[in-house]
Amino acid sequence: MSNFISLKNVSKKYLSNINVNALKKVTLSFSLGRSYSIVGPSGSGKSTLLNILSLIDQPSSGIVKINNETINFSNKNNNDKIRASNIGIIYQSYNLLPDFTALENVSLAGLALNNNKNISVSEAKKIIANLGLKERFDHFPSQLSGGENQRIAIARALINKPKIILADEPTGNLDYKSAKKVFKILLNLKKNNRLVIFATHNREFASMSDCKIEMIDGSIRSINGKI
Repeated sequence: MSNFISLKNVSKKYLSNINVNALKKVTLSFSLGRSYSIVGPSGSGKSTLLNILSLIDQPSSGIVKINNETINFSNKNNNDKIRASNIGIIYQSYNLLPDFTALENVSLAGLALNNNKNISVSEAKKIIANLGLKERFDHFPSQLSGGENQRIAIARALINKPKIILADEPTGNLDYKSAKKVFKILLNLKKNNRLVIFATHNREFASMSDCKIEMIDGSIRSINGKI
């Protein structure tokens, strides 16, 4: 199984009054067709790692490759294209636009790659319906439950058919029943041509992944499962 993402000696330092080593020479690889959970206490580096994988944040040192392409973090325009075409991101707080309907939130994301509004809306409807929210097309985020909002956020992440799904504490704001439902959806997103990486404090949900990566103090403490 070939690696679709690889990190070699990736470090991240935040410079302030007190220097913070958020990541310390992390070397990891991720393959298509697998799901990965990242666990660890607050401040262990989980979110920093996901931000670098999403090309939102730049490492202080080390090499990141996606699909055998070495990422040049100085080339923001190219990285924006890589992100739009390869990476779907799911946030804990949903990050939906409050003044737009569920359908609009999802279809607008599709326009990042496809300027054809009709195609984007058609694809958005299919994805939202597949997630069981066909009756919620015209509802605004304030009219949806937390679990429904997160499913719309998942639909938005899927609209451009990404090969990488990244989720940072995707059920942190949900009750247990809703969280379990969302995680089942999340893990079912894994396919032969897609991988799923999520950070969570919930070890029950983490154990559902193919591989559990435990972090502490910016370093990999253990890996349980096949990378």
